[in-house]
Amino acid sequence: MTSKQRSYLKGLAMNMEPIFQIGKSSLTPEFIRSVEEAIEKRELLKISVLKNCADDPHELAEMLSERTNSQVVQVIGKKIVLYRPAKKPKIELPK
Repeated sequence: MTSKQRSYLKGLAMNMEPIFQIGKSSLTPEFIRSVEEAIEKRELLKISVLKNCADDPHELAEMLSERTNSQVVQVIGKKIVLYRPAKKPKIELPK
């Protein structure tokens, strides 16, 4: 992913609300499955890490990225943004 594409996705994610929250139980198989299904439909996801989660947001982002075959767009504070193009992409990235 180029820096221009990453910047474009950051702009799209800025107005999004997080649809998932990672809490005390951290990354469970069910949570990973839910993220997998959502990213297939939406392509771009924002996830919030709650204060009671002991894990580092950057590490969580990397683990989620590996397990869902997606790319980390950004991690700001306790917010994670992931991207994975769908089979029929809705988001057209700049070249």
